Amino acid sequence: MGKVVLVTGVARQLGGRFVRRIQRDPEVDRVVAVDAVPPEHHLGGADFVRADIRQPAIARVLAEHSVDTVVHLDVTATPLGGGSRTTVKETNVIGTMQLLGACQKSPTVKRLVVKSSTNVYGSAPRDPAVFTETTPPKSLPSGGFAKDTVEVEGYVRGFARRRPDVAVCVLRFANILGPSADSPLAAYFSLPVLPTVLGYDPRLQFVHEGDVIEVLRIASHEPRRGTLNSGTFNIAGDGVLLLSQCARRLGRPTVPVLMPAVSWVGSALRTLGMTDFSPEQLRLLTHGRVVATRQMRETLGYGPRYTTAETFADFARSRGPGLLPPEALAGAVDRIAALPVLGGGHLPTQSAN
Repeated sequence: MGKVVLVTGVARQLGGRFVRRIQRDPEVDRVVAVDAVPPEHHLGGADFVRADIRQPAIARVLAEHSVDTVVHLDVTATPLGGGSRTTVKETNVIGTMQLLGACQKSPTVKRLVVKSSTNVYGSAPRDPAVFTETTPPKSLPSGGFAKDTVEVEGYVRGFARRRPDVAVCVLRFANILGPSADSPLAAYFSLPVLPTVLGYDPRLQFVHEGDVIEVLRIASHEPRRGTLNSGTFNIAGDGVLLLSQCARRLGRPTVPVLMPAVSWVGSALRTLGMTDFSPEQLRLLTHGRVVATRQMRETLGYGPRYTTAETFADFARSRGPGLLPPEALAGAVDRIAALPVLGGGHLPTQSAN
């Protein structure tokens, strides 16, 4: 029998896309798709098993299907359907604990891939310019999805020590964007007017959902010659964008808010159901975060198809035009920059894009 791959979190678009993609690989014999709710999208020829990874029954699923590769995608920031933040945290943390316990007892499991996030580094004013995989955070996340990912990675490290025979790959993805992106940051960029923190213009990185699928596929197989796909890897598109550049490319105006009032604005947006303006997202939109991707290229052997700017452009096209046409906004900024200033000098000209 060929490789049997179990994938969690398949009711989400990203999980469904990965399930359909991995089935096309010739070395994969069967794909077992697991989630607590039936997906609304097609899973191709995968065997769907309705199971809650928070329950011990997940061990029986591994045993019945003789699973040798587990791809854990059910670590997310947003609830599915009418779920709550409590349900998300339980799935992220308790679900991961149950899944790892089942993998530890399974004699057939030989490879584990875990979808994590660069949120583990947090966002703080004294952060380094660039985080590597071994850089400790200046301030550990105190709550929300960021804290969940820190706890999940801690459990995964414990599992790796107990089962050294299992190849473990942890993928720390930057902010995932694309036409079907479903995340708090995607919801934020979809607002007609973007609230920002007065005096701050953070650097942001993005990774395209298409690159996410390919990296997961590489991590779920035996490594190619000259590469290694066990360990921890930052995954992000090349380059960075400032928040102000993102707003201009979307054609959306920004409303700078004083720091003390930002939490109030976030609470109002959550109450209105417009977006989950969580404290961790506020910190990201204040201080930003940039990670190094050298290990992704040199060790994992993957070069993203999309840069950060190209990823954001694809996302922007899927969201439609904003209130301000980007080309007109860029021209206005250039004209303002070219106006003479006091003393006879000129401001430097810089394109808004």
